[in-house]
Amino acid sequence: MQRVSKLFQPALIIPKNATIKSQDITSKSQRLMLEHGLIRQAGNGTFYLLPLLQRSLQKAVDLIDRHMEAVGAQKMVLPLLTSAELWKKSGRLGATEAGTPTELLQTTDRHGKVQILGPTHEESITSLLAAIAPVTYRQFPLRLYQISTKFRDEMKPRFGLMRAKEFLMKDLYTFDVDRARCQETYDSVNEAYGRLFREIGVPFVKVAGDCGTMGGSLSHEYHFPSEVGEDELIRCTRCGMHTNAELLPALRERCKSCETGSETFERQAGIEVAHAFILEDRYTKALGATCLAANGKPVPLQMGCYGIGVTRLLAASIEVLSSEKEIRWPVALAPYRVCIITPKAGSKEEAQAAPWVGKLHDDLQSLANCAGDVIVDDRTQLTIGKRLLDARKMGYPVIVVVGAKAASEEKLELHDVAAGTEVSLPYSDTLSAVAKILTAAKPLEHPAAMQNDRNKVAQKL
Repeated sequence: MQRVSKLFQPALIIPKNATIKSQDITSKSQRLMLEHGLIRQAGNGTFYLLPLLQRSLQKAVDLIDRHMEAVGAQKMVLPLLTSAELWKKSGRLGATEAGTPTELLQTTDRHGKVQILGPTHEESITSLLAAIAPVTYRQFPLRLYQISTKFRDEMKPRFGLMRAKEFLMKDLYTFDVDRARCQETYDSVNEAYGRLFREIGVPFVKVAGDCGTMGGSLSHEYHFPSEVGEDELIRCTRCGMHTNAELLPALRERCKSCETGSETFERQAGIEVAHAFILEDRYTKALGATCLAANGKPVPLQMGCYGIGVTRLLAASIEVLSSEKEIRWPVALAPYRVCIITPKAGSKEEAQAAPWVGKLHDDLQSLANCAGDVIVDDRTQLTIGKRLLDARKMGYPVIVVVGAKAASEEKLELHDVAAGTEVSLPYSDTLSAVAKILTAAKPLEHPAAMQNDRNKVAQKL
């Protein structure tokens, strides 16, 4: 039985009238996670992920694994350190210090060899393929991914986990024998991304993106609409074109697709949580990763890369769904789905109602959507009201109170936190209601997101 009294949850207490420096806490999600013991600041742009958030993180990882396996991707681990020479070969690192990207973390070993603490691993995975090249075309498509710590030397880390120096990312690298099959892979992975984000249940939009320093010919981004977002997203209400504003010239006043005026544009800010690229032979040609085509001749592999910021995904979910005082989780990522609140020590109902707690816990665990997801707030020195307030602030989707009514009427108090409802039900009805709430937790769809599946025109950008 998981108990709140045993949680390692060092909350950050901020005095009511305290003056907070703007550079210290810059987003709602950062403040809520600090206040409720989900994270703790370790340094500028680095954080401890505490046990409750780690549970949510593992759920996100498991969810991503399932959707990656569904498209035939195989999980592996790449070295955190990549030789700077590979980055020079690919063209992403200049031969001189002046040509080094400012956000790239580097280290030099005792032999004077420069290594990159990678924000991404295109060079590393491509060098692996090059080392075994040429491989017969029959081995493709090949889809390899990892979920690992990445690094970025942010000048001004902000928004907590949404822009940190150290973060967890899923990066998938795909290899195909020609451009047409590379496009098929791209479409397949993007469809998997759509299914993944719909299952998570936070409103999202897919937009045409900028290939930037990654290179390649096609790119799409996935955003959670939020005023905290650093990207401006534009949607043409006439044709459905949806793009990052970076792709439109600063002075352009007409839609690139349907040529209507800017009066048809809808603009909103978004938090980028995932990105997809077709890289073609941008890296494989430079590093020598080839396959033997059907005619027996070696040709450069066609490559794609697909990232999801896993820690950013958690923070962005909290940012979008939460109120100023209470965390709200997508049910799929909540650290626990059900919280049981026990009678207060010394209360009239303690002797009669307390025996219900163990049975309720075990019966809830037997429900399909509750196994391993029930926690008991056994801090009986606190009132039920105080613990109920804490549970709501933590955002557990369902709260069951074993209180006075359990003793007098043999009823339990059931709180559906997302719906904001409270009912008193007999024991068996409580179990059925919890199962119904968790089963009926539907993914939320942002109105603009409904255009995603039809938004083929965005690819023209």
